[in-house]
Amino acid sequence: MKIKHSLKTLNNLLKAFEKQPKLFRQIFRNVPTTCSAYEYSKSYKDVIPENDVIKTAHENPLWDYFQNHKEGHGIWKWEHYFDVYHKHFAKFIGKKVDVLEIGIYSGGSLEMWRSYFGDKCHIYGIDIEEACRQYENDYVSVFIGDQESKPFWDDFKTKVEGVDVLIDDGGHTPEQQQVTLEQMLQHIRPGGVYICEDIHGNFNKFSTYAAGLVNELNSMGNNSQFQSAIHSIHFYPYMLVIEKHAVKPKKLNAPKHGTIWQPFFIGTNNE
Repeated sequence: MKIKHSLKTLNNLLKAFEKQPKLFRQIFRNVPTTCSAYEYSKSYKDVIPENDVIKTAHENPLWDYFQNHKEGHGIWKWEHYFDVYHKHFAKFIGKKVDVLEIGIYSGGSLEMWRSYFGDKCHIYGIDIEEACRQYENDYVSVFIGDQESKPFWDDFKTKVEGVDVLIDDGGHTPEQQQVTLEQMLQHIRPGGVYICEDIHGNFNKFSTYAAGLVNELNSMGNNSQFQSAIHSIHFYPYMLVIEKHAVKPKKLNAPKHGTIWQPFFIGTNNE
């Protein structure tokens, strides 16, 4: 089985080299750097004692909701997700917002999002289990389908014109996560937020895929469509967040302001 997997990996590498040899060489040259970063992170130790860190209390209604939710429809989330949610979602509270959650499970998080965002929120839930239709109501629309299916997404997008928040808590396989991102990132409105949860394990394929997006975000020259649309990419433990620009920048600028510059930049003082 291991030999079969290795041969498949080798075949994929050869295909990648044949398709884009220049890009393949750039990625291959960065393999030692990736290994170095991994070694550094595994050996990392803080030198500042924790009691020297200034801690500030902050309100988080999502965390409060989760802590107080002892009965009813189940919610299953990593505790550290709640600070991330509030950091990226707070701007939508009380506003007209369309939220898409992939992975309904026991339905508890659908109620949580409604409580957090407010009465102007409409929630779209997606699950592969037909039984999840029971969670549909006036403010929740349920779609049954496979998130790894492009035809499913094509059909979904004919019925839902756009969303402001997307939370992928579905099947958690890298293939499902990649298809969902590629099919739906363009369908998130300006200023919207994409979150993918439960990206577990070292060298996770989807995490590697997501890290590859940073290359285009950092590309120099004329702004690409991706740079114009994407404001930022954030990595948290087990979680990826992508925020879109509310207003697309025409170009990325780096103007000089001031009249006094470092003396070793000859000629700049008079420019």
